[in-house]
Amino acid sequence: MSGPTSQRFLDAVRVAEVPSSADGIRSFEAMPQYVPWPKAYGGDTAAQAVAAASLTVEGDRTAHSLHAYFLSPVEIGSPVRIDVRRTRDGRSFSMREISVWQSGKKCLSAAMSFATTPGGDHFPPMASFDVPAPDDLPSSADALDRTADDDATDYWASGRSFDMRHVEPALYDRGDPARARTQSLWVRSFDALPHDVASHPAALTYVCDYTILEAALRLRGLHWRSVGLTTASLDHAMWFHRPLDVSRWFLYTQEALSVQDDRALVRGSFHQDGRLVASVAQEGLVRWNAPTTRHASEQPGSAAHEGRDQR
Repeated sequence: MSGPTSQRFLDAVRVAEVPSSADGIRSFEAMPQYVPWPKAYGGDTAAQAVAAASLTVEGDRTAHSLHAYFLSPVEIGSPVRIDVRRTRDGRSFSMREISVWQSGKKCLSAAMSFATTPGGDHFPPMASFDVPAPDDLPSSADALDRTADDDATDYWASGRSFDMRHVEPALYDRGDPARARTQSLWVRSFDALPHDVASHPAALTYVCDYTILEAALRLRGLHWRSVGLTTASLDHAMWFHRPLDVSRWFLYTQEALSVQDDRALVRGSFHQDGRLVASVAQEGLVRWNAPTTRHASEQPGSAAHEGRDQR
């Protein structure tokens, strides 16, 4: 890739309708995107589900909530089928049930709700955050230790469709000595995205999964290259409060609420121009089998970021 682009995300949400798998279902097909790990990126799968479900509702309705369970790993290089069942179309709300399949195995189960947008009261009020501006923070490429010449480094630097700039030190190859349980990032897409009702909720779904478990890693003093680390998304909920433009900077704040029994619960909020535009909560697997020697802990590239087969 000659430079960072948003092509991976645009490819991810390019779903094609295929013959229905059953009565009352609309079926779609999508291709998992490349990542330098054995299994597909969970945000990719969830965003494809959002994109497919959005194609089954009237144009005056926008996504306002998503609740998803990640059930089994998605393999790279083989298409997924996305089945969308119409649960209800009411005067103001529409509900869809979504199932993502690969090779006969259900990989994701989700419910998604859409609503009309009549306008009305706006709460909470505008917020301000005492954080540096994105232009004053290093990009992922600048934050990485570029002496590690491997696929993961290249992917983190320019292969994720979004420019993500950590306010706190990034966790690519070193932990946080402060062991804070919160972190913030500035995020925007590398390219302008279409201004349709589906693209920006799908984009938030796609990008939020990259870093949401970092608040738990930070609390435990871990980083993405920690030897013996396995992470995976387990269940994921999002609420889309207001429109946003993901091609403009927005602030993504995260807080680890609980870390117990290899599971972490993290809450996140998205603000643009001082307004809360979306919220997320995720429980994920954060399993660390500590190495027996200090030397082993310094070896890079062993973290199984998408190791869902180990759940």
